[in-house]
Amino acid sequence: MVNKVEVIKVAIVDDITRLAEMLKEKLIKSDRFEVVWCAKNGRDAIAMLNRNREIDVILMDIGMPVMNGIEATKEVNRKWPSIKIIMSTVFDDDENIFNAILAGASGYLLKDESPECIRESLKEVLNGGAPMSSGIALKALQLIRTGKPDTPKENIDFDITEREKDILEHLANGETYSQMAKNLFISVGTVRTHIENIYRKLQVNNKMHAVQKAKDNRIV
Repeated sequence: MVNKVEVIKVAIVDDITRLAEMLKEKLIKSDRFEVVWCAKNGRDAIAMLNRNREIDVILMDIGMPVMNGIEATKEVNRKWPSIKIIMSTVFDDDENIFNAILAGASGYLLKDESPECIRESLKEVLNGGAPMSSGIALKALQLIRTGKPDTPKENIDFDITEREKDILEHLANGETYSQMAKNLFISVGTVRTHIENIYRKLQVNNKMHAVQKAKDNRIV
């Protein structure tokens, strides 16, 4: 059992710096948690662990370049099996849930969970639990019953133009509309129009989901 006064040491692995910082802010509002380090992909996380493995839990994104969260989870479990891993992602499809469980993830949370839910999930996983977002648990149970995920869908390009891909790449870097306009030599209004078109084509309503869906379908 985790001691009530013990500080839980957390690592965050996410290629979108802004999202990693938001997650960090959710945790450090409580003095019960310490974010020891952040990494931008699985390979960087392995390198960080080789230097500092005094980590209790890793909050691991799935869709990352170089080494994704599923591959990194397998490697961490092989080298440091005592470290718990909770997937922190926008992906709620059967294939990712199935692969995360097989890789050895101890929990699966969607990124829009409240700070309280994330903090309680970290405590739960260290007490032997398997925290999952509402809805994920039902899918996981179905996967256990069937033993396999639904057949994965082929990647879709959603008719995204080259300019919209540029916008998505800048969104993934956490840039503001003004920064994108400056870097792409277009107006803020034009940036906004492109983003509206991207949302419509991808059938999403915020930046985070747009970037993750684009990565999921290898658009960026």
